[in-house]
Amino acid sequence: MATPHNGAENGAFAKTVLMPGDPLRAKFIAENFLENPKLVTSVRNVLGYTGTYNGKEVSVMASGMGMPSIGIYSFELFTQYGVETIIRVGSAGAYTEELDLYDVVLAESAYSESSYAKTQNGCEDDVMYPSREVNDRILAAAEKLGIPCKEARIHSSDVFYQDANRGSFTRYPENFGAKCVEMESFALFHNANVLGKKAACILTISDSLVTHQETSSDERQNAFTAMMKIALEAAE
Repeated sequence: MATPHNGAENGAFAKTVLMPGDPLRAKFIAENFLENPKLVTSVRNVLGYTGTYNGKEVSVMASGMGMPSIGIYSFELFTQYGVETIIRVGSAGAYTEELDLYDVVLAESAYSESSYAKTQNGCEDDVMYPSREVNDRILAAAEKLGIPCKEARIHSSDVFYQDANRGSFTRYPENFGAKCVEMESFALFHNANVLGKKAACILTISDSLVTHQETSSDERQNAFTAMMKIALEAAE
């Protein structure tokens, strides 16, 4: 049934949903990779589509930016629409020279200072984990496609513009082992764990806090096709 944030009908979503942050990235995936994509929701211009990929029914829906936003959309997909697996396909900033622009990173865990989990159900853990089963499928898909994919701990941050007086970003790789930063996966993993569902996160490095290289907004929307292909191949 429709929710205040999602206008789709019952049964409109596949069991697996790819979830980029950007609605236009969702549109790009649907129009360039899915067969017979159908727009199933456009509430608040957060676009969601369902189609097929190599004969498998797959959906793609945007999450918006940040943990509160993906927290709402993923919770509703899991609880109201019968979705079993969500694979986030997003962008990330590199914390180390080990990661270059366009590198594909699979989150093996997500560290965060966020209060999302504590507020949601009292959980005080600062590290959340994805589904090992889905991660293994993603790694197998990457190998099959011949696309390098690096597993790493990521940092999920609530704040994009952090006060410089708080210290260097180097504390995240040094103190918490995080190799890159994004803003959604901690909440997604928490929701999946609480609800007995599956979630994973595959990222493309869009910029580097070390080298200060960065991609354009158009490239982030349209050029991160390697991770899209891996996620679609891994979908069940």
